Amino acid sequence: MNYSKIVCTAAVLALLQVASSCELNETLEGQLTQDQIPRGNPAALLIGVYNSQRDPIQGCVSVFALQEVSTDARIMPTRGPDWDDNGKWRALYNHTWDPNNERVRDTYTQLNGIIYAATDILRFDPTVQQQAEARFLRAWASYLVLDLYDQVLYREPGERLSELARVRKGTEALNYIVSEITAVQKDLPDGPAGRASKDAARVLLMKCYLNKGVYANRQAPTFAAADMNQVVTLADEIINSGKYSFTANFFDNFAPNNGAIGRENIFTQENTFGNSGPTRDFWKFISHYNMRPVDGYNGPATTASFYDLFETADKRRGVAYDIEGGPANPGRRINVGFLIGQQYNLTTDAALTTRGGAPLAFTKEINLFETGADLEAKGIRPLKYPVDYVSEGKGGNGCENDHVSFRLADVLLMKAEAILRGATPTSAGTYGGTPLAIVNSLRTHPSRGASALSSLNLDVLLDERGRELYGESWRRQDMIRFGKFLQARKDKPQSDPKYLIYPVPQTQVDVNRNITQNPGY
Repeated sequence: MNYSKIVCTAAVLALLQVASSCELNETLEGQLTQDQIPRGNPAALLIGVYNSQRDPIQGCVSVFALQEVSTDARIMPTRGPDWDDNGKWRALYNHTWDPNNERVRDTYTQLNGIIYAATDILRFDPTVQQQAEARFLRAWASYLVLDLYDQVLYREPGERLSELARVRKGTEALNYIVSEITAVQKDLPDGPAGRASKDAARVLLMKCYLNKGVYANRQAPTFAAADMNQVVTLADEIINSGKYSFTANFFDNFAPNNGAIGRENIFTQENTFGNSGPTRDFWKFISHYNMRPVDGYNGPATTASFYDLFETADKRRGVAYDIEGGPANPGRRINVGFLIGQQYNLTTDAALTTRGGAPLAFTKEINLFETGADLEAKGIRPLKYPVDYVSEGKGGNGCENDHVSFRLADVLLMKAEAILRGATPTSAGTYGGTPLAIVNSLRTHPSRGASALSSLNLDVLLDERGRELYGESWRRQDMIRFGKFLQARKDKPQSDPKYLIYPVPQTQVDVNRNITQNPGY
């Protein structure tokens, strides 16, 4: 059977979710018909939906860019003639984007494409489990659109593309997402992490309940005890399953073989495409041109204030990590975490230099515009996904690291936060029953090696979420929930409240009268 053709067709159709307008007519032949699908095998289209997550959710240019580059955890400086890109990265960091920003536009289109592709499967008689997986993936993409844009497009299965997509906003959209997840949860498989599963549904419901007050009022959210108790109940169900545990090494969760050794991972996007995979961006973007064999693009960095959140002993800050097929690293140089100071050839241990011959020593100091002679070496480089040297050696865009969306540590931190916000404390597993005990069980595990906290409040918990979840596309959401997103920081003044939501791309507002542009844009 020609699965590749079906998957490709589904991907093309996905783009039509947000592109339709009154100029399309009823003779549009952009939808699959029953006889175009192998008999009894809508599984082929479901594979297409899973694969459609790659561009928006993996890599560094879509969901990640909007959720991380807009925060204190990621800065993408213009380095002389490099990384200007018409100011699109600076606009994200500075909160000066508009409805025509390329990253804002493309992310919206891609996520709504997942929604369309997942909806379209439902008219081809999928099995109960296939239907549940498709509806979960639709809910997942809808949740991301809600979080970023507050306006989620939708159609019913089989609706003509000539009909304008309708819109759910805010609390209405959230309530629909919750109802969908709840309806399909029992029919989802138990795993593995690369599939929509019952536990993935539980984590997504936790995100919904924890942020429910945010989607009702982003500038001044409130947190109902009933919603926080739901977060705790769902967390305990995951914890008490006994399926997840801390790995011996924190970075195992993100390694090229993390599908086998990442014991904390609950929901991932599998990266088994051989000569492709945008998760490769996580090391290509930050690595200097001379850091062989990675041969990077020398772009993003982290801010000094974010790096300073970590204790020296905290292994999440960086370790020498042994990677299958990687160089020997005879000097035991830090090769995952945050790269700072002199960098070395990991095969020979020779000190590296910039293209101009100066020492390649990454500095804490970084400006949004870099113009000096040492601009190539400015900025601490965040590297959470260990390099897949085996795939890199094959050339092209090789990467086998599964992209991580949900894992145990986030579940524990959300439970601790829910209790701080008014939920009834419970004990589950070996992690304790108070927010402080839960957080310390994570911090002091040998895979992290940080010291125990003596006290815990919401500000400290936000810092801990930053330490644990940096680079996992949750920082913007967290900063909004904790009331910190708009604050001034390095090279960025206080932001207007309109930036708590991204604008709907102007190209979509212009062709769909059901969309009303978000306030302030």
